[in-house]
Amino acid sequence: MKKTQEINIRVRYGETDKMGVVYHANYAQYLEVARVEWLRALGISYKWMEENGVMLPVISLHIDYKNPARYDDLLTVSVGLKKTPGVKIEFWYEIRSEDGTILVEANTVLAFINTLTNKPMRCPDYILEKL
Repeated sequence: MKKTQEINIRVRYGETDKMGVVYHANYAQYLEVARVEWLRALGISYKWMEENGVMLPVISLHIDYKNPARYDDLLTVSVGLKKTPGVKIEFWYEIRSEDGTILVEANTVLAFINTLTNKPMRCPDYILEKL
């Protein structure tokens, strides 16, 4: 199973709030970018999955904010699977600053949905084979 994927994200000015820190909701976008890149590293894109009948909506999001990120900070977002996926796929995340300080710990759960029936489905074999 592919353990982890790391990406770097530079905080843009528009992602900060009046206090000069990253607005809390923007962290969900950072998690999504990491998750998409994790899948891409397996050779699969969200776009391709959707074109082939699979959607992955987020059904649970939990974020623990530890320390703030600020404009122009370079963040490292780590993502990995919590367990082998079934009908759901669960990820853990850690966002760190350049000096290694943990800023955020998070997890998401997504469900595999068949786009034709709009019903849950098992994780496609092409993903399981790559894990």
